[in-house]
Amino acid sequence: MSLEFLGLDDLYKINAIPTLALSLGLLGIIGILLTLGRRLDTAMKLERFGIPIALLVGALGFLIGPYGPFSLLPERVLNTWMQLPTPLLTLVFATLMLGRPIPRISVLWKPVASQALLGLLLGFGQYVVGGIIVLSFLLPYLGVDPLMGCIIEVGFEGGHGAAAIMGESFSKLGFPEGLDLGFAMATVGLLASTLLGSGLVVLGRFFGWLVPAEKESKDDLNPTDLEYKPIKQIKLLLYNFALAGLAVLVGIFLLNCLRLSSTYLGDISKQVILAFPVFPLALLGSFFVRFSLEKTGNTKLVSSLFQREIGILSTDLLIITAMAGLNLPLLVNYWIPIAILAFGGLIWNLAGMLIFSRLFFREEWFERAIAEFGNSTGVAASGLLLLRLADPRNSTDTLPVFSIKQLFLQPLLSGGLITVIAPLFISNFGLKGWTEFCGLISLSLCAVAISLQSKYPNPSA
Repeated sequence: MSLEFLGLDDLYKINAIPTLALSLGLLGIIGILLTLGRRLDTAMKLERFGIPIALLVGALGFLIGPYGPFSLLPERVLNTWMQLPTPLLTLVFATLMLGRPIPRISVLWKPVASQALLGLLLGFGQYVVGGIIVLSFLLPYLGVDPLMGCIIEVGFEGGHGAAAIMGESFSKLGFPEGLDLGFAMATVGLLASTLLGSGLVVLGRFFGWLVPAEKESKDDLNPTDLEYKPIKQIKLLLYNFALAGLAVLVGIFLLNCLRLSSTYLGDISKQVILAFPVFPLALLGSFFVRFSLEKTGNTKLVSSLFQREIGILSTDLLIITAMAGLNLPLLVNYWIPIAILAFGGLIWNLAGMLIFSRLFFREEWFERAIAEFGNSTGVAASGLLLLRLADPRNSTDTLPVFSIKQLFLQPLLSGGLITVIAPLFISNFGLKGWTEFCGLISLSLCAVAISLQSKYPNPSA
């Protein structure tokens, strides 16, 4: 049952254990090389200049992949890898709350509120931009399906995982191309968030927008983290993998409960719950596990260092597997609508990054904005990747603020409730009505954010 929720059930339809062993073995070797290579001086210098190592390895994966010029990677291996974004993203979310003490909401509620407002604005704004483009150009001139107005949010916010989940919903609503278009938009979003976001980090460093990096504090590390005893380190690593796995199991249990409750609900509610992914609930599981450890006094079992490494490695592997499977023929077939929608979505997200963030945030604006830009363009993993480039030592409060925000927003956008409801609403009430509704929501979010900031003076003033 858990394999199905994680998206791994299709692995066994690919025909066989040798393929699975080869695929996961290659990925394991890449993971080990990444972990070791990231500690090299050259790699650190590259990341300091905004060039993530995962991007370089992913580009190499594309070159040797089935759609690349060399085609050395067997397609059966790639087919297995393409099933992994959801499990890897689930593991990323399972580590977010485990490695750090649960912060006091009384201190972080205002930053979390403003972070959530920007995230909601970017998500609903993508529906507005998509709706306007489809209604004013793509629908009258190219005759596309009105459901294409959802593609920016599905591909940018939700990524490959949400595109795969929403593909079945699109097919049921008479839009079978939605799956391919969602994958194509997710591919563009992943590339754009990594390349464009890395460039923004370089600009941020040049213009002095970043908070100066501090040396890593030993207060957040367990004493075992600093020891050089291999047996203890391996034991602690296994404990931390087990805790992350427990957070995933909590998420699967919660999803099971949701799906069982769907039998007592109406058709639309049932469709929403059945399409709901597991990774937002894994984040909730991460919170529950951390809370339980703090209440029982067992936080010594958690290593912030290992949890961070597990999350970073999962993020890197997600980027690499997605880039290795870049389907250029697919992008060529749909290049006109995808290019127009992607351009509009990127302009909107850049406006959120460089303009709206200045209105929404009073401090640490760049780190918080770049995380949200990555999340809204290439899913949460990209947001965490860009945040790592901008704030490698966690010198700001952005990571806990972003993590707590995800607890509330992930079940709504990025493959959550709103993502699932949008095509159903458009099919029943029309794209124009949905675009107007999202426009009103976006304006309201701006008003609330500006009002919230006006009540509090700038702490750095």
